Amino acid sequence: MKSAEYVAIVTQIYKKYIDLALSNNPYIVDENDRKTLMQVFNRGMSSCGHLDNKPNKNLVFKDKPNNMGLLLGKVQNYNKNKGYITLKLKEHIEIGDTISIENEPNTYTISELMENGQNITKIKIGQTVTIGRIKGNISFNNKIYKISSKKLSSYAKQSYQGENRKIFLYCDITIKKGKPISINITPANPKKIYKHLNINYELNEFPVVAKNKPLDKETIIRQISKTTNTPYEFKKININLDNNVFIPKLSSLNELRRGALEQVENFAIKNCYRNHAQIKSSINNKTSNNQLQTNTSSFSKTSHLITNPNKNNIKISVLLNCLNIDYNYLALDNKIKNIYIPLNYFITKKYDAILKLLSQNFNLYIYMPTIVKGNYKNLFYANAKKSVSKYSIRGFVISNICNIRLLNELFTDLDKHFKIVANYTFNVFNSHTILELKNLGIHRFTLSPELDKTTINTLCENNYIEKELITYGRTPLLNINYCLLRRNR
Repeated sequence: MKSAEYVAIVTQIYKKYIDLALSNNPYIVDENDRKTLMQVFNRGMSSCGHLDNKPNKNLVFKDKPNNMGLLLGKVQNYNKNKGYITLKLKEHIEIGDTISIENEPNTYTISELMENGQNITKIKIGQTVTIGRIKGNISFNNKIYKISSKKLSSYAKQSYQGENRKIFLYCDITIKKGKPISINITPANPKKIYKHLNINYELNEFPVVAKNKPLDKETIIRQISKTTNTPYEFKKININLDNNVFIPKLSSLNELRRGALEQVENFAIKNCYRNHAQIKSSINNKTSNNQLQTNTSSFSKTSHLITNPNKNNIKISVLLNCLNIDYNYLALDNKIKNIYIPLNYFITKKYDAILKLLSQNFNLYIYMPTIVKGNYKNLFYANAKKSVSKYSIRGFVISNICNIRLLNELFTDLDKHFKIVANYTFNVFNSHTILELKNLGIHRFTLSPELDKTTINTLCENNYIEKELITYGRTPLLNINYCLLRRNR
């Protein structure tokens, strides 16, 4: 939902600092880069997110819902009739920049800049200027923000309008008397899809004897090197040129280059494909027969329903977010096999009878939260082992990969004694992730609610580990580490 200019600037700056972090040079942030990021889009910049144990009161920026850009200054004087705003500049501006004004929903493109009644084009920080043709609900001391820079936007557009990542090639140009001009192209850095590239291309254009100025190698190299708007670049150009020859139309060299590179691109397209069958085969080959599940993949729900393509063999898991001490849980459908219960119910004595009843009649699992803070870890360490022995826990539903470490710290041979279910929050989207989950000791995973039907069918084709699909219940739209309603208390 961001603009192309935003993506261009952010990726460029982040790449710069990723490369710097991986180098041996001092990691020093250029304040101009920080300001550029703030200019292209910011809502109060950044916070520590969920990484701190303390409640993050700066997580949501309450002042402005959209881009606030850079603070340009405050209104010192406003001529309502002429639409003149006078301010002292905290940032550079120029004609074409866009500004917004506090308490005013409209944005304005700067079309007139003045100093002492005279139009100006150059300004500096600290200068007092007047911006013309601004009408609206504007008052003294209103804050003015520079929300876009014409210069920065132009720079960003230039960065993505052409090809920036090049594939290097070698070529041999042959221009001989009595023969059509030709080119042979081979890869300079043999990436997989270009490994066997060997393109020969000729044009029905014959060189003639030069009457005045014969064709020279520098001219040929200059024409053949014009690959700006393609993903290719010639790293080395060899030229086989007869003496004293000339090509009637110099544009033929451009046509020769374009035709040859078109064949290179077609070669790459034919060799660029995804081998789904190979991925599936590699997974199945790594799984022994006794590890394979039946073809009836299990599905699950968040009141969790696990169903099955085989209607005669339906399995159901239920997540009970709220326990009712007055409800008879023996009345649950006999097709329900697994019950998922959040950890907090295992530390309250009033639910003791219900948990024992559930553990005697179903496979009882401890359901762990998405966000794990320090107090939760202490709670888990203090109660997990006791709950496992007291209620015959069959396994754990983990919502965060760090839960695996917590479990391994408490239980030896975890995957031999318990079944571990990866919640939908693991965002399993492909077979590679399934393989990693298997290696981590995961017994079953829940398909993401964001998957489309095609991807779900593809993931269910392999029987590497069991699968669940959410079929009923209220799926959380947001997980947050503290209560927003209590943020100011």
